[in-house]
Amino acid sequence: MNATDLPRVAIVGRPNVGKSSLFNRLVGARRAIVDDRPGVTRDRVVARAEHAGRAFLCIDTGGFFAEPADPGTLAAAVRAQALAAVEEADVVVCLFDATAGLLPADRELARLLARSRRPVLWVVNKVDTQARELLLSDFYALGAERLLAVSAEHGRGLEGLRDAIVAALPPSAPTEEAAAGGTRLALVGRPNVGKSSLLNRLLGAPRVIVAPEAGTTRDAVDTPLVVDSIPYVLVDTAGIRRRARIEDRLERHGAVRALGALARADVALVVLDAAEGMTDQDARIVARAWEAGRAVVLLANKWDTLPPERRDPEAFRRALATERPAFAHLPVLCVSARTGEGLGDLFPLVARVDAAYGRTLPTAALNRALAAAVAATPPPSPRGRALRFFYAAQVGRRPPEVVVFTNAPAAVPPAYLRYLGTRLREAFGLEGVPLRIVLRARHEAAVSAAPGRGSGRRSRRSSARARAGGPAPRR
Repeated sequence: MNATDLPRVAIVGRPNVGKSSLFNRLVGARRAIVDDRPGVTRDRVVARAEHAGRAFLCIDTGGFFAEPADPGTLAAAVRAQALAAVEEADVVVCLFDATAGLLPADRELARLLARSRRPVLWVVNKVDTQARELLLSDFYALGAERLLAVSAEHGRGLEGLRDAIVAALPPSAPTEEAAAGGTRLALVGRPNVGKSSLLNRLLGAPRVIVAPEAGTTRDAVDTPLVVDSIPYVLVDTAGIRRRARIEDRLERHGAVRALGALARADVALVVLDAAEGMTDQDARIVARAWEAGRAVVLLANKWDTLPPERRDPEAFRRALATERPAFAHLPVLCVSARTGEGLGDLFPLVARVDAAYGRTLPTAALNRALAAAVAATPPPSPRGRALRFFYAAQVGRRPPEVVVFTNAPAAVPPAYLRYLGTRLREAFGLEGVPLRIVLRARHEAAVSAAPGRGSGRRSRRSSARARAGGPAPRR
């Protein structure tokens, strides 16, 4: 069973009642941002949780506001997201704040949930001690048959809550297995380049909140998706600005989460503003993704806003390659989240890039490519000593990693190492994929009896290690 088939448990409540703290406790990780200020969570944040052998998707929602007079406000959008989560949920956890008592917004939410026909668990948070259980009496006015007292901060009462959640879940299918997930695609970029709009367009529904002001997204939001029978997980992230320009600590936290999402991703979809091209900050983000070993696809968004004379994708790619030659090899799509232009090519491209990301490089072909690269551009001879590259073998995947044995690893210039990486990526069609090359020492005498030069026992052992990508034999 993949993540899209798991039952869903939505946590709803007023702002600042502790929903994100409870969410983090249930999923066993700090996936949602927690802060004392109300209104920190805006989008739905989804993560897998498990208890007593049952897996489910836990959904953190933004704080539920009383219905605003203006439906176009951010508060109205957050409220709509919370109600949408309830509609999609199999079980709803309605959370209250024991220290604040029962407020009118709590009563309104309870009335809405009563009409939702969803199983609802009524949970009172911030019951940190037994003495505080007396505060539950106010909440029985809602007509709830059972109230669960918990402290998300201290972990009190959570085992009972987990048991109640599992008991309320729909019966599991006989073939239910742990969620397999899928290829993880992280949408990263500067603030306000259209990451959330792209996510909503790809999903065909307003899954995350989109607003004209920068910094609307704060959490890294995971959303399962299946395209052409291939499972994916789309991760929408907060905009990443230069650290010196981040003043709000919540924005800083969101940016840290965005960079952390790269560590959990397979492919980074770096979103650019087509009108601006690749800015210095865009280049930093691409470099961070590349250094983290993620495959990279560039999405030039807002393509529809360009005047007709500038809407030439090939000219855009040539200009980007001229301005940023280090990223000239990366695949680029010119797209529009508003109109959907160009997005039909996204998932076929992502599938190709992901296949290259996990590709196995045959040892014989790898060594032929290495020999061809060295023959085309011989390495320099530092201090008059000739550099020799003996053989190579793949030792890792996702990203592919290759060990190359040479007589002087420390003497290989970084520029030549980059050259070898470029030639090997071209040889194996590793589009948008970083190739890590590790240099290891091997003395020339150790290969003097290599195949074709002798048939001794040392030669056979060396050849076997070369095929396995193992370490050089001890001298």
